[in-house]
Amino acid sequence: MKVAISARGNDIDSFVDPRFGRARWFVIADSDNDEWRVHDNAENVGAGHGAGIQAASTVVRLGASAVVTGDVGPNAYRVLSEAGVPVYSSGEATVREALAALRRGDLREVSGATVPGRA
Repeated sequence: MKVAISARGNDIDSFVDPRFGRARWFVIADSDNDEWRVHDNAENVGAGHGAGIQAASTVVRLGASAVVTGDVGPNAYRVLSEAGVPVYSSGEATVREALAALRRGDLREVSGATVPGRA
């Protein structure tokens, strides 16, 4: 399964970014093996609005079957939910650690937005 993990850096040993839409990077990892690649999300980092929707659309387009992040807003959650992509919440961890926790079933799937939308 392809998992999109919001990341503060551009490798698997970077920490999970608690922001979804404005995360600087997404690590796209295969939960069945050790393959991963990085997607640059720079276009959304400073976006005035719509960052969550754009980021969600991007990870869906990249083929993600799940998302791991710190928090997700209502618009991003809606896009991911409509695409059938579950969102899992990770605390302070590296991307590698979060992926391992997902494999073990230790991450909590969120059932809605975890932060309010931006006005």
